[in-house]
Amino acid sequence: MNAIVTEKLIVPRSGWQMLTLCIAGILLAAACVIFAASQIGTGILLGAASFLGLFGCVAVQPNTARVLVLFGEYRGTVNESGFYWVNPFLSKRKISLRIRNFETGSTNVAEKKNEAGVVIQPKSRTHGRPSKVNDRDGNPIEISAVVVWKVVNTAEAVFEVDDYEDFVQVQSEAALRSLATRHPYDSEDGTVSLRSSTQEIGDQLKLDIQDRLEKAGVEVLEARISHLAYAPEIAAAMLQRQQAHAVVAARAKIVEGAVGMVQQALEHLSRDKIVELDDERRAAMVSNLLVVLCSDRHAQPVVNAGSLYT
Repeated sequence: MNAIVTEKLIVPRSGWQMLTLCIAGILLAAACVIFAASQIGTGILLGAASFLGLFGCVAVQPNTARVLVLFGEYRGTVNESGFYWVNPFLSKRKISLRIRNFETGSTNVAEKKNEAGVVIQPKSRTHGRPSKVNDRDGNPIEISAVVVWKVVNTAEAVFEVDDYEDFVQVQSEAALRSLATRHPYDSEDGTVSLRSSTQEIGDQLKLDIQDRLEKAGVEVLEARISHLAYAPEIAAAMLQRQQAHAVVAARAKIVEGAVGMVQQALEHLSRDKIVELDDERRAAMVSNLLVVLCSDRHAQPVVNAGSLYT
């Protein structure tokens, strides 16, 4: 098994001095060829060496890095912005250290060029399509997430995985699916759920993705659910269930308030001695008040024109 490549940061020599020497060498070589016929060979060699030296100049922009490899051997990483000169035979792979984000379910579209090499369609990314997966209770749901990440170890990103950008996307999708199967869509007993516990779910998703990307030199800065819904085949049934829960909760609140109002009415009648009621009349009064207060329609009053008990 191959050993993990350790990132080695280096600071090459400044490129301005070498650039000046290479340009001066090319001019001197041209002068030898033109004005000194006996020094044509020397001029050609000097010009070739100076021209080759120009390939060692490399510019590093802010928040980018260059991974240097010499004939298959990793020599180091330059991550400080500036203009440098390195061995011309080194391959210099550019790696972005900027913060990036993507939505799970999206795919990269490569740029397209015509026969002349002109870019006719720039590189782009499609919109994310929600993943269809079953939650802990077996309900089919659609879910997608936004992941914010950046490269923190260029050696691992280049040498430990084949394509670190594709690796981040695939592993994030897998972590999201695994998370969705461990939690219910919604919960009534206060347990962590996908819909109500957004902060806890986001933190857990971030940790799950980071564990999968640990060997790819990538740090996950943030992960959060961007889309969450029941699958279309059960969405209508789940909506009816949610409406039923809402109706039951509303009825429970109404009954609780009605019982309190009846209790206050009875206590007020008894305290001020407005009327004396036996148990049977008290029960009838409670029943009538509850019907009036808990009904979803207006009650029709009945006027008693006789005595108190008729």
